[in-house]
Amino acid sequence: MEEELKNQIHLILRSANMVFESKDHTSATILYFKVIFITLDLLLYRKKKITPKDHTERFRMLEKEFPEEYTLLDKYFQIYRDTYSLTIDIKTCEEIKKYATKTITRVGI
Repeated sequence: MEEELKNQIHLILRSANMVFESKDHTSATILYFKVIFITLDLLLYRKKKITPKDHTERFRMLEKEFPEEYTLLDKYFQIYRDTYSLTIDIKTCEEIKKYATKTITRVGI
């Protein structure tokens, strides 16, 4: 399971970067968030040997097991919600891209 999650992180990150380069910042932001979610799921899997089934469960698990990661995700989650109805600008997309990269580094991938 850990290797599968790592493979997904690398594959989706590569896709996110290609979409970013095409200047579709809303879609790139969605993909960067997917990278963040999977990376945090890997962190949870390493500790609990389970992955969350949805965002609510992910938040609850992070709040209990990794409060600093919970706080960061909570800070940015509204941007993810905004991707469903708003166009995301390059500055915001770059901020989420940086958050994704830092999350990958913190988790040790």
